[in-house]
Amino acid sequence: MEISGRNVDEYLAGLPEPLRADLTALDAVIAAEMKELPRELYEGKFWGGSDQQIIGYGRYSYQRSDKKTVEWFVVGLAAQKNYLSLYIAAVEDGQYLSEKYGKDLGKVKVGKSSISFKAAADIDTDELASLVRRARESAG
Repeated sequence: MEISGRNVDEYLAGLPEPLRADLTALDAVIAAEMKELPRELYEGKFWGGSDQQIIGYGRYSYQRSDKKTVEWFVVGLAAQKNYLSLYIAAVEDGQYLSEKYGKDLGKVKVGKSSISFKAAADIDTDELASLVRRARESAG
């Protein structure tokens, strides 16, 4: 999965409704908290081998187990086949922020570094803004 260079706003505009409205609303909240940091579209094969498009906000570098250094997003937003996903690549006190605060967002399913939900209406946008702020601060 790599940064595609495609314009995020054009990507969002090309989505079908109601997906477009959901992602655009969530993007506005996340982008406001991550202002002045990169907002880029990542495209390609994702974990599990599926083709994905993820809007990535911010950047950080990490070293994989094979010693390769990888650039990745701090916060990611994506549409899956049956749900929406929020990826939080940040840790606080040794715990992933999604695990620590994800349940506060509303009607969600929380994974180690991901949060999934059916629609933007399932998310408390104030809590989302707070979580994204924490991610931004944790990632430096």
